[in-house]
Amino acid sequence: MTERSPWATDDLGDLRSMTRSFMERNVAPNVDKYIEQHHVDRDLWNQAGELGLLCMSIPEEFGGGGGTFAHESVLIEEQARIGDSSWGVSLHNGIIAHYLLAYGSQEQKEHWLPKMASGEVVGAIAMTEPGTGSDLQAITTKAIRDGDEYVIDGSKTFITNGSQADLIIVVVKTDTSEGAKGISLVLVEGDREGFRRGRVLDKIGQRGQDTSELFFDGVRVPTSNLLGTEEGQGFIQLMQQLPQERLIIAVASVAGMESAVAQTIAYTKDRKAFGRPVFGFQNTKFTLAEAATETHIARVFVDDCIVKHLAGKLDIPTVAMAKWWTTDKAMDVLDECLQLFGGYGYMSEYPIGRMWADARVQKIYAGTNEIMKEIISRSL
Repeated sequence: MTERSPWATDDLGDLRSMTRSFMERNVAPNVDKYIEQHHVDRDLWNQAGELGLLCMSIPEEFGGGGGTFAHESVLIEEQARIGDSSWGVSLHNGIIAHYLLAYGSQEQKEHWLPKMASGEVVGAIAMTEPGTGSDLQAITTKAIRDGDEYVIDGSKTFITNGSQADLIIVVVKTDTSEGAKGISLVLVEGDREGFRRGRVLDKIGQRGQDTSELFFDGVRVPTSNLLGTEEGQGFIQLMQQLPQERLIIAVASVAGMESAVAQTIAYTKDRKAFGRPVFGFQNTKFTLAEAATETHIARVFVDDCIVKHLAGKLDIPTVAMAKWWTTDKAMDVLDECLQLFGGYGYMSEYPIGRMWADARVQKIYAGTNEIMKEIISRSL
């Protein structure tokens, strides 16, 4: 970024410096290891917790940092800047913790949030099933009440933090009605009998992220593990929280674009072809001029969304626009940048190729971009 975002402050600048140092010291040197082992080291969560980088937007009374989404945005941007997609910290901080904050009982918040802030507990949310994709109303995982317990049966897939999660928010049907009725959110601890983790999935990108299958075979949890005051509130809860998840993706997309353009400018000015720097060719200049312009437009749009979100004024269609447009543009920009690296762009040793592969899923998760356009169209 060449200029300060309108939501930035001096305190956030200090946080950025600390976060950048943490990422460069603790994450960047280990990216290749994370990719090889398909998960981050468990100690990374504890190290981040000790530094105060977990649950920064959760109130201090629950062990958090007492900050806002702006604090989370700094962390998201700095992670994208070093090209890491392995650490599922934005999900833990900006999504799981906020489901608990918004819908958890006082007891649930007091028990789980301090542990999430320290890194003792890693969070995940299990929405998607093998046959449902973006159609959350079609889930079949059931939580049938038996006295003061729920008995959970079903399976989930594509679950971020799946192999390391100590606490999973599971989207279930607490009655068998079709559609959104009867969908509830239930907390499942990772050590419950009948809960089983499947394989870490072999993805084309984000290979260091422990995206997993999860299985629930007669898992019993107390009814007090329900999120919310009554059953059947799950779909509304999901719809209320998904906008922040989509904004997180937009923030990461823009930061990735900025990093890619900066790397490509540096590479093309250093790399020579036909006796002069690659940047000296008109095609390179024009390509990067377009990429820089689209990246700047994306930055201005997302900054405006962050400002609105901090003020509680970001509406669902606008954040859908941000998620769709930035993730589409990120792929365009990354593809053009990769092309300017030539054959080296296709080598895994160059971050640009990994960034290109990592970014592709952003058009899919948190609701596909086709779903985003459907949401936008309803407001027209």
